[in-house]
Amino acid sequence: MRLVVEDLESRRSGRRIFEGVSFALAPGEALVVTGRNGAGKSTLLAILSGRLRPAAGLIRVEEAGERTLAECLHLVGHRDGLKSALTAGENLRFAADLLGARGLSSREALERVGLAHAHDLPVAYLSAGQRRRTALARLLVAHRPLWLLDEPTSALDVASQETLADLMKAHLADGGMLVVATHQALGLENPKRLVVEPAAARSHAAAFDAEGGW
Repeated sequence: MRLVVEDLESRRSGRRIFEGVSFALAPGEALVVTGRNGAGKSTLLAILSGRLRPAAGLIRVEEAGERTLAECLHLVGHRDGLKSALTAGENLRFAADLLGARGLSSREALERVGLAHAHDLPVAYLSAGQRRRTALARLLVAHRPLWLLDEPTSALDVASQETLADLMKAHLADGGMLVVATHQALGLENPKRLVVEPAAARSHAAAFDAEGGW
């Protein structure tokens, strides 16, 4: 599978958030998305996931068979998306049933993120970092080639960040793809990079340049 994005533009309430975003990813490739707060990094991931529609541009997957893009991806956003009353294991089993394309069992996935002991604990009892690791374990219970990760290291301690880095490297080595919005170093080798700039900032910079400022 290959992901191709061409001249993507986003608007909100008539205001342009970003424009001209283009990139392509092949199996084994990662894209790290950076930019200042409010530049549109989370919006870009939401558009790629199908949760928002772009104002313009094209997103397509090649060599994905009969699968749609939505059927090929995982999205882990700012919110963990966990049910507090359910155990960590129940949350993961629900995700596996919903997403299909089976991967590891709920116990195996939690063991991979260092939470084997929390399998039967209600998520309400878990710390912020443990909840984040449980959310990331969803990536392992249903195999999908494209991971969209929005600030995945949020609330993670150093050891858990290293575990996440190992998971991402293994996913890439297996032919998977990553799009990660982050301000943190991820330990990935030679990822592609995309800096998202607010459309207004681009306009102001262009005007400044035209006036001989640079």
